[in-house]
Amino acid sequence: MQDSQPKPSRRGFFFGAAATGAAAAAIVALPGAPALQQAELAEPKPAPEKGGGYSLSEHVKRYYKTTRL
Repeated sequence: MQDSQPKPSRRGFFFGAAATGAAAAAIVALPGAPALQQAELAEPKPAPEKGGGYSLSEHVKRYYKTTRL
């Protein structure tokens, strides 16, 4: 009995992955694609002059919550 479908190969997998990546890059590069707005980009805080740049921000608090046992 013959198989109606060929066996999957690594070459075919990588070809498909490359084609998918190229298609995704082409979609992002289209003129109508949404771009990041300037308001969405957060400006980093300037470093303190006397050192001590650590601050207990919201993302640090979330990290501490994940480390609790």
